[in-house]
Amino acid sequence: MFDFSTMLINGIPLIFVIFALVEFIKSFGIKGKLITFLSLLFGLLFGAAYQVSLTGLPIDFSGWFSLVIFGLTLGLVTSGFYKWSDTRFPEYRG
Repeated sequence: MFDFSTMLINGIPLIFVIFALVEFIKSFGIKGKLITFLSLLFGLLFGAAYQVSLTGLPIDFSGWFSLVIFGLTLGLVTSGFYKWSDTRFPEYRG
C-alpha cells in the first residue's frame, strides 16, 4: 500500500495541500457533489504535477498512463475522504 504522506512539497504533505484547497473552496458555500468532484480534480492535477516534478514529462504511453493513474488515485483518495467525512461528521453549526 502506498503511503501518501511521503509525498512532500517543501516539507508539506501534498494530500494536506489538497485538503486545504477543498476547505478553502467550501468556505465560499460550495458543497455536495461539487466538492467531491473538485477534490478529485485537485488530486488529479496535483498528483500529475507531482509526478512530472519527479520524473519530468512522460515520453511514452507507459509514462503517461502511470501519471494519470497516480493523479487519479490521489484524487479518488481525497474525494473519498471528503465523502466519508461528510456522511459521518455532520457540519457543526455552533
